[in-house]
Amino acid sequence: MLKEAHEAYKNKDYQKAKELYEKLADSGNEDAQTSLAFMYQLAQGVEKDDMKAFTLYEKAITKKQPYALYNMGLLYDGGLGGVIQDPIKAHSLFLESAVAGVPEAMYQVALQFERGITCAQNYSEAAFWYEEAAKRAHIEAFNNLGVMYKEGMGVEQDYHRAFVCFSRSAEKNLPTAQYNLGQLYDQGLGVDEDHDKALELCRKAAYGGHDKAKQIINQLQQDGKITF
Repeated sequence: MLKEAHEAYKNKDYQKAKELYEKLADSGNEDAQTSLAFMYQLAQGVEKDDMKAFTLYEKAITKKQPYALYNMGLLYDGGLGGVIQDPIKAHSLFLESAVAGVPEAMYQVALQFERGITCAQNYSEAAFWYEEAAKRAHIEAFNNLGVMYKEGMGVEQDYHRAFVCFSRSAEKNLPTAQYNLGQLYDQGLGVDEDHDKALELCRKAAYGGHDKAKQIINQLQQDGKITF
């Protein structure tokens, strides 16, 4: 029945998905509780109800459902769903979810360790979790891991690895990664210096909304160094 419910959700038949998830959730299925909570959060086939979502997540995390742990972490992190904001509780939930294999949680934990948010700043831990998320194709994690390799934060400085990480992320059109990759080409770090390639990547990043890239492109146009 759970597979049928997921298929209905995937096909945007939210009414059918809701009915199936409810039956399973009432019987104590933590995966169904998590999915149904998510529907209440996003008002998919139901009226938005953050408290209902919180209650369902609360049931699911008693069985350590990985995505329930992550989503509950988001509620505590932002003070959503009627809960009092508690970043420390959020970090604990994100960490549990990360250990259970959720890429988004791994990324959140890495950010927190890198910035020292609700935990002691630890670049090595940040690099570890960025790498774990990147292994699971998390695009932003690839970019941030690239920054750590470029700067030698928590890992040995390695421009080639930074190049590989930025490239993987830039291929998926992440503007920040396109800008960072362009910087490597411009400076010849981890790759042969190529100013034309650097400009191409900077332009892509600018079109994607990257502020620094837009400033560079605008300045080049004003200086008459490029005409488009």
